[in-house]
Amino acid sequence: MRELAELLNAMREAGVISNYALFGATAQIRYTEPIATLDADVLVTLPVWGDLDILRRVYEFCAARGYPTEGEAIRVGAWPVQFIPVFDTLTGEALEQAETADFDGVPFRVVGAPHLAVIALSVGRAKDYARILALLESSAVTRAEIAALASRHGLADAWRRFERRFFDADG
Repeated sequence: MRELAELLNAMREAGVISNYALFGATAQIRYTEPIATLDADVLVTLPVWGDLDILRRVYEFCAARGYPTEGEAIRVGAWPVQFIPVFDTLTGEALEQAETADFDGVPFRVVGAPHLAVIALSVGRAKDYARILALLESSAVTRAEIAALASRHGLADAWRRFERRFFDADG
């Protein structure tokens, strides 16, 4: 992960990306027990260049530094990394409010636990629900924090369904 942190910081310094934050299962490892995952997901904001291929400069920057492409991912050390541009207000807010962690002396931006939970809620797969439960169990986030954030982003009904399914006695 240190190599990825260094690469992301170099990309930001070079202006290839405006900002970044690790999210998804690899980010969740900061808050819970390790989770099985095959890749690292990175939210990014990009400078406006007018390109139709908005990630082209990301791929070019990585290729110039010897990081090979594997399908949609870029291999950084042991990790296939997917660069995902911010795609809605929730992921934009998650990126803006990301925490800066220290990874072996290298700053590394990571999406906070409440946003990880609500992004998982918005996706709604079984493994996403398991991630929410793990975040709650680890006390990285509270039900009230998730409810407030879900409500702000139009996911209040999804949160109520989740609570009925996992917390109501007759759910």
